[in-house]
Amino acid sequence: MGIIIGLLVIWLILSIVGFVVKGLLWLAIIGLILFVATGVWGWLKRRTNA
Repeated sequence: MGIIIGLLVIWLILSIVGFVVKGLLWLAIIGLILFVATGVWGWLKRRTNA
């Protein structure tokens, strides 16, 4: 579970950097997509283990 939380933090930081730096909007979009995908994957993984 620690790896998933770590990935979520990394994707969130990349998204924030992408929104702050105007030329890196693509980074924000990729970061948000990866954030959502990791969150869904972690939720499904936790749900199947329970």
